[in-house]
Amino acid sequence: MEVLQLVVYGIVTGSIVALGAIGVSLVFSILRFAHFAHGDVMTVGAYGALVGVTLIGVTPMVAIPVAILFAVVAVLVAEFCLYRPLRSSHPVILLISSFGYALILRSAIQLVAGPAPQVFKSGIQIPYRFGEIVIRPDHFWIVGGTILIIVALHLFLSRSKFGKAMRAMSDNMDLARISGIPAYRMILITWVIAAALAAVAGVFLGMDTRLHPVMGWRLLLPVFAAAILGGIGRPYGAIAGGFIIGISMELSTMVIDPGYKHAVAFALLVLMLIIRPTGLFRGTSL
Repeated sequence: MEVLQLVVYGIVTGSIVALGAIGVSLVFSILRFAHFAHGDVMTVGAYGALVGVTLIGVTPMVAIPVAILFAVVAVLVAEFCLYRPLRSSHPVILLISSFGYALILRSAIQLVAGPAPQVFKSGIQIPYRFGEIVIRPDHFWIVGGTILIIVALHLFLSRSKFGKAMRAMSDNMDLARISGIPAYRMILITWVIAAALAAVAGVFLGMDTRLHPVMGWRLLLPVFAAAILGGIGRPYGAIAGGFIIGISMELSTMVIDPGYKHAVAFALLVLMLIIRPTGLFRGTSL
């Protein structure tokens, strides 16, 4: 039963990691650089939801639109002030600039909200029991919300005009431009979607644990490990990678200290880079 309980925790963790990894893959597939500020955008979203919970008095799930607004503003500021002027530079320059922007976001959150951990709501949740398996109500919201978002994203990429345009840009940006696709508009849409996914992942992470200025930074390694495991630039691969990483991290606590479970994500990342560098689904296009 302990294994099943850990699998449940792994599915919850995997849901959060998968949402973050999808955003990383979307950005890489269109812009061709690793966005190291993605974890801190998750933190911005989580604290945005905290603003909604505190000022409006709604639940974290209802405050998700506020979280998305905060995250979208954060990435659009970076796009217009930082990434767009540097887009013609080498991808490594963009990567380094995103790392610097991550430090800016983290420091800003610490200055405004303080360094102490916070929670959306205090008190003890009464869990549901299925035999010896215990599931918190928030876990149902996290997994159910992730499934709905994945289905919505699939329909967007496969059926909508903008989704098809994003896939075309992912395959060949120059050909997409010649075909009349508004490239910069699609870049902005990619940022908005990635920020929204990061915001929801941040809210879910805050619901599962607690809010802290470095919460997103700590999850960045599992998120990138999931994206690379599934095939960088492949959102569907990121979903599979997220659940593999999440379940592996939680199961590893049977044999190692829980404080080291993030090292499992690193180990899987290194193993995948050695055995199959392109990932399970051979990135890098939608």
